Amino acid sequence: MIDANLNRLKEGIRVVEDIMRYRDNNKELSTKLKELRHKARIDETQVLLQHRDSINDVLRATIKSELNRTDVTSIITANFKRAQESSRVLEELFKLQNAEQSENFKYIRYELYTLEKEIVLNESR
Repeated sequence: MIDANLNRLKEGIRVVEDIMRYRDNNKELSTKLKELRHKARIDETQVLLQHRDSINDVLRATIKSELNRTDVTSIITANFKRAQESSRVLEELFKLQNAEQSENFKYIRYELYTLEKEIVLNESR
């Protein structure tokens, strides 16, 4: 669960980061997102890789709602939600073994809420 959610968190942030960077040429927001993505790391990456089994993931197949994007704002929103949900899962799981790491993922989640509001509200203007 940690491996999957860590990947999902970073991937969701990266999608929004690249939109802010390449489409909007927004250095401030893309830098904030990049810094958050870099905060989403743990030391046990080798252990996670040893136990990764993406081939046998029971929810590996794409579901219809994942294919339904109407515009860039829907891509941004979907990826913020993905990242926020993953950071919440990581926050909860790390409560069992590392309170400092749990707080890190909580911090990331709340920063994502703030950035989502700023970016999505600017998209609709």
